[in-house]
Amino acid sequence: MEVGIEAINVYAGPAVLDVRSLFEARGLNLERFDNLMMDKKSVGLPCEDPVTNGVNAAKPIIDGLSPEEKNRIEMIIVATESGLDFGKSLSTYIHDYLGLSRNCRSFEIKHACYGGTAALQMAASFIASGVSPGARVLIVATDVMLDPGKHTYGESTQAIGAVAMLVGDNPQIMEIDLGAYGVYSYEVMDIYRPQADLETGDVDLSLLSYMDCFDQCYKSYEQKVDGADFLKTFDYLAFHTPFPGMVKGAHRRLMRRFRHLSPQQVEEDFQVRVGPSLHYCAQVGNLYSATLYLALCGIIDGIEPRTCQRIGLFSYGSGCSSEFFSGLISPRAREKLSGMKIQAQLDRRYRVDMKEYDRLLELNMGWGFGIKDKESDKSQYPRIYEHFMEGRKYLVLKQVKNFHREYEWS
Repeated sequence: MEVGIEAINVYAGPAVLDVRSLFEARGLNLERFDNLMMDKKSVGLPCEDPVTNGVNAAKPIIDGLSPEEKNRIEMIIVATESGLDFGKSLSTYIHDYLGLSRNCRSFEIKHACYGGTAALQMAASFIASGVSPGARVLIVATDVMLDPGKHTYGESTQAIGAVAMLVGDNPQIMEIDLGAYGVYSYEVMDIYRPQADLETGDVDLSLLSYMDCFDQCYKSYEQKVDGADFLKTFDYLAFHTPFPGMVKGAHRRLMRRFRHLSPQQVEEDFQVRVGPSLHYCAQVGNLYSATLYLALCGIIDGIEPRTCQRIGLFSYGSGCSSEFFSGLISPRAREKLSGMKIQAQLDRRYRVDMKEYDRLLELNMGWGFGIKDKESDKSQYPRIYEHFMEGRKYLVLKQVKNFHREYEWS
């Protein structure tokens, strides 16, 4: 039985900031800028939140389904570390605004940036079980940045957005290699969100944990999959990408086990097998639970379609949980994804300067967890709203009344 991703789409916000401008404005060491390998980061508006990001990523997929196909979505899983209520799941709002059937499981899961992969594996297991032939699962990985802490290097990487994936038995994007995975988890306090409006932690510890998990996950994968060879098994590689430079370091670390390779050969391998995955990540930044699948989209849109090509994927979530798994990119994947026009959406984002960016940060911090009564005021950022959203039928936040969030179409 074939199981995997039937459709995928990205929503990466209405505004964008040049990362070098941020470095210069914050007085950060420009010698470290090239190590990031980032160009831009996506920025959200106060009328956006994890719900709107998720709906705006999923709606083009849902709109492409027939009523019968839409009604076969029997589960919606939202992966996020940006929840808006301790009890009420984001999936309830997303389920409602997408008009999904009420005969549908609906829930939210959390494990930092690993959440999207946890959702994908849960969905794949449900489809593979065959308990409901023809059923589909909608996964929405959606997050927003919190207080980044100005004058920190982490601010340069944090972004907002979502990736939506439809999982079923007709994987026109990627067929998952069922049973081919390696996992590795332990408790570590690297990056965390101890308060509703704060993200903090130890960046160096997070880097070490990421690298350790990559090594151990792949070793676990090799033990499960006979004949697995890091150099030969995978045509392409996609990693969770807090920033592209971190991915390059992880790739180089694992390649060092092959002592016969020269630095030039390692670099060539990186450019061929990993480089395509960074195309969108370098333009968007870290989307947390959605980032690995943003990298997958970069590969699909950046390579020539041909006979099924195997991809190795590494997922890491702070705290920590990690997984290396694999799948086959469909020869139809690029054609299927092209309809989502991801690059065109990114090119249309409004370019903010540092003054506008700092103002948006200030406004956005007033719309997180725990808001009881408040109305959205789009007149505070009219140029951005008019440029990207007005009249284009994106979901935006209208108001919060007695903690209940109410949305409207732009």
